[in-house]
Amino acid sequence: MSAAKKEYKRITIKSLLEMKANNEKIAMLTSYDYTMAKIVDQSGIDIILVGDSASNVMAGHETTLPITLDQMIYHASSVVRAIEHCLVVVDLPFGTYQGNSRLALESSIRIMKEAGAHAVKLEGGSQVGESVSRILSAGIPVMGHLGLTPQSIYKFGTYTVRAKKDDEAKKLKEDALLLEQLGCFAIVLEKVPAKLAEEVAKSLKIPIIGIGAGSGVDGQVLVTHDMLGMTVEFQPRFLRRYANIYDEMSTAFKQYITDVKSVDFPNKKEQY
Repeated sequence: MSAAKKEYKRITIKSLLEMKANNEKIAMLTSYDYTMAKIVDQSGIDIILVGDSASNVMAGHETTLPITLDQMIYHASSVVRAIEHCLVVVDLPFGTYQGNSRLALESSIRIMKEAGAHAVKLEGGSQVGESVSRILSAGIPVMGHLGLTPQSIYKFGTYTVRAKKDDEAKKLKEDALLLEQLGCFAIVLEKVPAKLAEEVAKSLKIPIIGIGAGSGVDGQVLVTHDMLGMTVEFQPRFLRRYANIYDEMSTAFKQYITDVKSVDFPNKKEQY
């Protein structure tokens, strides 16, 4: 059971470490534009992730791979202009950090300078260790991401649960420890067994944020459009829908069309 919630005027890296130490769960959601980010931030969220999931949610791509650094900076800058309270973390998109630590640093600097973000997130463990170290050397906070890593979808061929076998679970634990030792301030664990995720969370000092990783971690993240029910095709086990905005919007749009065609809108009170 979580301890009483401490009120933070602004969420920082230090805030998140305190929250873990005080057993206060961390709430994280995605945003990609000013309007949504303003609502999410004013609701009291701890972290907004400007995820490369914008590739799916905003652009309609099948995977996260097509989105570019320029597009991520556009989305991130829109979000940053809206927030007053939360920490803003931005995904480094595919091709901007893998295998080239200099490029990783340059990409991260662009996100921090041009978007005004507070931190970056990247996928992988030991294979991206050099990139993580180089980004951190510039004073840029880094969030890790292990388990199911969507940018590697063509390598794995499926979005199924990761680290179910002992060797993969062992590698995940080693990678999580490495990311902490390198200096990451938090790690996202995606679609891994709950028992493994809890074990990782208890073994590290930095927060572990889960998505499809059970309740034994330090916080949770969902894609906002999914949890609001704006997307209807995506229905994984870990997703709880807190609203049914798809149907509400469809009803509103249909009523608007009816009102326009019947000349009910605008009425006399809605004219000048």
